[in-house]
Amino acid sequence: MSEPAPRVAEGTVAAIVPAAGRGERLGPGTPKALRLLGGVPMLVHAVRNLAAARLVSLVVVAAPPDQVAEVRALLADHHGGAPLQVVAGGPTRQESVRAALAALPDEVAVVLVHDAARPLAPVELVDAVARAVRAGAEAVIPVLPVTDTVKRVAGDVVVETVDRSHLRAVQTPQGFRRAVLEEAHLDPGVEDVTDDAGLVERAGHQVVVVPGAEEAFKVTRPLDLVLAEAVWSRIRPGGSRGR
Repeated sequence: MSEPAPRVAEGTVAAIVPAAGRGERLGPGTPKALRLLGGVPMLVHAVRNLAAARLVSLVVVAAPPDQVAEVRALLADHHGGAPLQVVAGGPTRQESVRAALAALPDEVAVVLVHDAARPLAPVELVDAVARAVRAGAEAVIPVLPVTDTVKRVAGDVVVETVDRSHLRAVQTPQGFRRAVLEEAHLDPGVEDVTDDAGLVERAGHQVVVVPGAEEAFKVTRPLDLVLAEAVWSRIRPGGSRGR
């Protein structure tokens, strides 16, 4: 049974977390968002930081359809800050985003979309993205400069070395005016695009950037989880950061 949407004020910023995927590159078993980091699921870390952001008034998680009650109970045990709602997600990331969008109260004007696989994205980054949308941008993404040399290849032959000075690695949360994101998700080719900013670009809207954060890296493979554990041990309350 679905839960009613919390009441929110006009112009509210809501954060969506599509967390229904399996994440097979991290290995079989538990869905990626529920893999443990510092003894609790990555999803808990991601939601905790979103809910703690000053500008976020609602967090909506799209969970695996057969684990909605479990995820709701899990987050309730660790939750604080902005109100939380859990809905059933879909078999693809974009279907989960659409399910969460459909659950938002009418008063929500700005939507952030965040990957549960970026569990350590700092609160300051969340607020920076939300602030940029509220200041008038249609869509905002956090980015970092690309530090590796990038080659374009055809088969096993290098075609060219790409100038990386204009390249950026994209992170989440990504922020949008709600109407812009909803319009973009009407695109029949929605499943071919890997992030929501790509959908908005294809719909003809401008996407602007803000500085990303090193901690907002994506946990995709087992080695990423090892790195996340090391970072978490440094930044957690009582950790060694600043010592």
